Amino acid sequence: MRRRFPAGPDTNVDALLGDLSVPVADGPLRVGDERIVDFLVSFARKLLAPTTARRFPELASLGFFLRRGEITKVLSSLTRADALRFPRGLVFHVPPANVDTIFVYSWALSALAGNRNVVRISPRSAGAASTVVDALNEALADAHPAVAQTQAMVTYDRDDAVTAALSAACDLRVIWGGDRAVTEVRRHPLAPHARDLTFPDRASFAAVSVAGWQAASPEQRRDAAVGFYNDSYWFDQAACASPRALFWVGDEVAASAASAEFLALLSEVVAAKGFVVEPAMAVQKRVSAYGVAADGHARAIHFAGNAVATVELTAPSDVPREWLGAGTFPLATLPSLDALVPMVERKDQTLSVFGFTEPELRDLVERLAGRGIDRIVPFGSALTFSELWDGYDLLNEFTRLVTIKP
Repeated sequence: MRRRFPAGPDTNVDALLGDLSVPVADGPLRVGDERIVDFLVSFARKLLAPTTARRFPELASLGFFLRRGEITKVLSSLTRADALRFPRGLVFHVPPANVDTIFVYSWALSALAGNRNVVRISPRSAGAASTVVDALNEALADAHPAVAQTQAMVTYDRDDAVTAALSAACDLRVIWGGDRAVTEVRRHPLAPHARDLTFPDRASFAAVSVAGWQAASPEQRRDAAVGFYNDSYWFDQAACASPRALFWVGDEVAASAASAEFLALLSEVVAAKGFVVEPAMAVQKRVSAYGVAADGHARAIHFAGNAVATVELTAPSDVPREWLGAGTFPLATLPSLDALVPMVERKDQTLSVFGFTEPELRDLVERLAGRGIDRIVPFGSALTFSELWDGYDLLNEFTRLVTIKP
């Protein structure tokens, strides 16, 4: 087992759990502990450094999320007059490899809640994940010793014995990934008092109001294309919140013209950002797009170079929920948002939108009645993480309440 944070020599699971059980210097962590807050703020500054933010823009979003003002705002939601709030205990995080910074968000919130944490970083994680680990270790130099005593990030190959030991020892297990990954980890039993917090396969979509697009200024339309690019091309469109399809809502003829303009703007943004499609990804996109057509769900396929591919669906209900490759967008037109309601499934997570009014979106949510779509956000915010995710209030999940009624 390789120690990633705090950096150190290889270890084994018994030694790791033993280290985490040692009493903490200056007392145990509390919810909102300043020792953790100070460390996270220092870590955030390193992520926001221009050289890091330019190389990995998603890390700039993480840095903003961990600024002191944002942390204070998040912690303020925990105050209750009728109960005292405490950490849950030891939290074991199993994040995915394909979105290799998601582990930082859940770990940071759990640490803010005062928990001891073990995070398994996949051996397949690279790039941004390695930059995060380096920044964490740099920030540790000026941190209170309690941080190193209570937080651990390790890398190990799939090892049932290690995963079983960490599962048996934890008070909460956080599993990110596909349905299969969740099922595999769940094979390892928890202590009777412990439980799982799972983030399985999800699908997300985007929707544009035709009337809203027509009313938008050229600058607003360009901004929409930039926001959609950020939502879709970060993490190669593999993030659960990245849109897997684009719906135009309104008149079909007007939607066709608006879609053509939008896709032209998107192609310009992709070129300006210098997004490079690797040969394997270019092949993947074609195989996936023609696969949708072979199944009878597409009436036309268009490739704007290798970066933008569109699949015109035979019917909106034919929308595929699986990943088709970075920059691959099934398209369909809906007469109204109401038409989306019967199509939504429980696994559908985020709807990123442009041009709708708040009453229109609120009405959609009321009609869905909680059976799908946990988040509705504007273009450019699909990947903006918050303490409210997949319908969970994460800080509440990471803490326990003790009530006193004299």
